[in-house]
Amino acid sequence: MPVVAIEVADAELAALYGELGTEFAAYERVKQLIMAQIKGGRWSAGEQIPSENQLVAALGLSRMTINRALRDLTADGALTRVMGVGTFVAAGKATSPLFEVRNIADEIARRGHRHRTEVVFVRAEQIDEGHPILGNDLSGTVFHSLLVHREDEVPIQLEDRYVNPAQAPDYLAQDFTAVTPNTYLSEVAPLLRGEHVVEAVRASQDECALLGIARDEPCLLIRRRTWSSGGLVSAARLIHPGSRNRLEGTFGTEPG
Repeated sequence: MPVVAIEVADAELAALYGELGTEFAAYERVKQLIMAQIKGGRWSAGEQIPSENQLVAALGLSRMTINRALRDLTADGALTRVMGVGTFVAAGKATSPLFEVRNIADEIARRGHRHRTEVVFVRAEQIDEGHPILGNDLSGTVFHSLLVHREDEVPIQLEDRYVNPAQAPDYLAQDFTAVTPNTYLSEVAPLLRGEHVVEAVRASQDECALLGIARDEPCLLIRRRTWSSGGLVSAARLIHPGSRNRLEGTFGTEPG
């Protein structure tokens, strides 16, 4: 689904706002106005709503009032805000499997949305034993990639991955805008077993900038390590903005 900017006349917004009456605080009326457009189908999932400046000009309200309304709706999951880009109608939180290793591009395609990878870097690095992500599993030369995965241009995952060169010697030569690391590694080093550790974190300042989120937004972090028959293949930190993602899984026993 492409990202589309909503075009609406200032006079139209002002008229709709004026119809809401005065029994609620101004920021609550702004929230009601925005939600009415979403629920009425006029503003659809993935569309970019008018900016703070546009809403201030159209409604004659302070930036503080508009900002509070947008922050509340973002916290409620109705909107998604991308720093430096704008505010969008949320499509609902992206769901990732808790107990499986899946290709993020396939997950996004199944939701009917568009995936794009932004490559921050892919390089070889020298590391010592006791590395914070690799521990004592690997040392010496390793491959390191940092990617941002976007769903309809909204960042939903930061992938910070270290790869064992012995398992994937051509990793640095791959075009990760065309194929994901998951797809490539699954082909050259088929998964034998994996390990997931999930925790709530606050991303670093640089990570927040890449994800387009505020510094204080909670995130879900998956620490994932995978092995093939030849040993450890990769270790990754997968950071998901809490307002845009959720993890789910099923478990149980066969009936007796």
